[in-house]
Amino acid sequence: MTSDILNGQPKVLRYKGRVVFEKLRVPTFERMPKVYFEKEACFIFVNEGEFSVRSPTDFLRFKKGNGLLAKCLNYFFEANKEQQTNGSPVEVIGLLLYPELVHELFQFDVFTSSYRVEYNLKKIEIDRLLEYFKESISILLDNPELADEQLIKTKLREFVLLMSKTVGAPSELDFLASLFKPNFARFEEVIAKNLYANLALGELAALCHMSVSSFKRKFGEVYGESPIRYLSKMKVHKAAELLQDKDNRISDIAYDVGFESLTTFNRAFKAQFGKPPTNYRHELN
Repeated sequence: MTSDILNGQPKVLRYKGRVVFEKLRVPTFERMPKVYFEKEACFIFVNEGEFSVRSPTDFLRFKKGNGLLAKCLNYFFEANKEQQTNGSPVEVIGLLLYPELVHELFQFDVFTSSYRVEYNLKKIEIDRLLEYFKESISILLDNPELADEQLIKTKLREFVLLMSKTVGAPSELDFLASLFKPNFARFEEVIAKNLYANLALGELAALCHMSVSSFKRKFGEVYGESPIRYLSKMKVHKAAELLQDKDNRISDIAYDVGFESLTTFNRAFKAQFGKPPTNYRHELN
């Protein structure tokens, strides 16, 4: 999670005027966007708590001891229902890499490598070497007077060496090159992968890397109707399938198919089937 998406005062270290390391602690949240602005890739150490990350085509869960390697694309951090209720905090240490800084640090252009990897987000289990690295960064973030430019530069180079070996990249150059080559999914695939998520139109448009107006226009061209109408219809039809299992509570079904409240779900279901979900389930007997 980076400082552009969270309230509060993160601890940061800068190199050449840009934030490259940061420590963030968030008491509670529901969903927060990471929208890249400078083609930055990042790595996140989870110090405390749990959260999930939703990208255009992936949904990954993270907890203490995990790390997130992320390319330069839009995604969201999401808390589970239990965390939203009890306000469990999340603390992370993040590292950001920018193409221009990579060129300055390593004296090569990442775009000269043709190396690619199939993932946009990758969960990394933190081994002892990465744990020691994280602790060293944490000390510097807590004591920024110790972190001069040369030391920060050394720590950035150390991270690239460690991570290129962790993911099995052929070289440091190839590892870095892969970070700045996101695999953009087809429009229809992004919609299908997030069909039952409780996403606002602006959030779904962000996952497609589009403005809301462009998203609506593209959606109409592909599906022949407005996104609100199509998504509501698909969610309700999925809910109708789930209602056949009487062990599924209606309130849970509403949440699982992506409605923000039971009232909204009941209204949408009745508009589609002419009756509320309780009556629909009763008539299945």
